Amino acid sequence: MSTLVTVLRLPRGPDPNGRGFDPNSTRFVALCPTTISASTETWTDSVEVGEEQRARSALRESFLRTLIAMTNKQVQFHMYERVEVEAKFGASDIDVLNFQVSELQTPIGVQKEALLRCQDIISYSFDL
Repeated sequence: MSTLVTVLRLPRGPDPNGRGFDPNSTRFVALCPTTISASTETWTDSVEVGEEQRARSALRESFLRTLIAMTNKQVQFHMYERVEVEAKFGASDIDVLNFQVSELQTPIGVQKEALLRCQDIISYSFDL
């Protein structure tokens, strides 16, 4: 006897061949503000664009290395209302809006798995 299993189908993204990042969308503009103009006309503009892109690349690489270094480490999160929690860091979503943690130790107990919203976090620290 076979058992029926329900299938949840998620909606497709705006572009089936890409990742769905529309540079004109309000979400993209809000999350990725840039000082690079859409049209560069002079040589000095292209030099400035190159410098900014190198700086952004270095900052992004540094941030990603920090996330990799935090994986499976105990991290202390300092949140609003003077709440401090500790957890084992797992991952971040692509927009860095949420952190996935495990063994979250809160003032009222321990959660096995949790998502922390970055907007609720003031700072975080971990030991290398």
